[in-house]
Amino acid sequence: MTQIALLGAAIHDGTHLHHGKALLVEKKKTIGILNPDDLPTGCIRHQLDGGYLTPGFVDLQVNGGGGVMFNDIQTLKGLFVITAAHRQLGTYAILPTLITDTPERSRAAIEVVSEAVQMGMPGILGLHLEGPHLSLARKGAHDADLIRPMTNDDMAMLIDAAKRLPNVMLTIAPENVMLDQARSLANAGVILSLGHTDADFKTCLAYTRVGVRCTTHLFNAMSPLGNREPGLVGATLDSGSLSAGLIADGLHVHHATIRTALRAKQGPGKIFLVTDAMSCVGSELTEFTLNGRKIYRRDGTLRLSDGTLAGADIDMPRSIQVLVHKVGLTPERAIAMATSIPAGVLKPHRHLGTIKPNGPRPIYMTDKFEVQPLPGHSAA
Repeated sequence: MTQIALLGAAIHDGTHLHHGKALLVEKKKTIGILNPDDLPTGCIRHQLDGGYLTPGFVDLQVNGGGGVMFNDIQTLKGLFVITAAHRQLGTYAILPTLITDTPERSRAAIEVVSEAVQMGMPGILGLHLEGPHLSLARKGAHDADLIRPMTNDDMAMLIDAAKRLPNVMLTIAPENVMLDQARSLANAGVILSLGHTDADFKTCLAYTRVGVRCTTHLFNAMSPLGNREPGLVGATLDSGSLSAGLIADGLHVHHATIRTALRAKQGPGKIFLVTDAMSCVGSELTEFTLNGRKIYRRDGTLRLSDGTLAGADIDMPRSIQVLVHKVGLTPERAIAMATSIPAGVLKPHRHLGTIKPNGPRPIYMTDKFEVQPLPGHSAA
């Protein structure tokens, strides 16, 4: 099989940038990062005009894409459309995300993702259930009529799902999930994330001690950082064990707030990018429905008729662009927030979020962080 050497771009291995190196690839896989003088005889050399070669992006919060909302269509065809829309934008791996809905929809989501995993559908890492066990006080765009306390039946369904799927992420609020329930779910392998909650600092830390590992879209729909009550924001920034997803569109979180959070966040838990993408990614939709309510796409935002933000109109390359050009991060750190850092939240996977021998072929971004086809290959 023909080997292709890609030169002239900085190579991001998921953690660090390598300059002056070559990336050797075949049709569907990576061979390795080499010095140009060590390239094998007979390989085809392609000189790139700057830019970045990176692992495929990892997105742990994807509600839809390509005109399809996961809440509306829990089918293999729907999942394929969603993953294909994100793959064209460089995201190779996702957690399809079902926001607050009925128990029947939650079961249907588990079943179809399980089927997709069994058949080896590219890009499906598991499932993210964002609700329905959230706080009414911080419901955001979630339907208040569908928010409810966790029951024994819910527990059984989720523990079974954790046995069947590679990853099950669940966004919960202490208002509707008891501490013992959270402990049992964490022990069963469910990745628990606090979000859509008004819980105080002390309560949030208590949930981290029983196995909660993440925070869902940091700063949005949660108890804020106050001078006497740090809330979930304070617990996330102060606790080294909590990782946190972040929507970096400049609308959900101010650029200065992102900078402050990234300076404050220490320890093994890190901040990673999520898109919270809706069906409009990879489409020309100007409006769509969510739980029977209209969502309007205007000027880079997605909103309900009352103005409430409802997901984000952004993709991973543009999120990286915001972090670099508006927040002031280095490309090295920004790309890691879309690759190895979110991958680290999930169960170990040999190649996820990294460039390694025999791993998936990389994606190519220009200096403007626009995804382009690799020379000699179809588009990402």
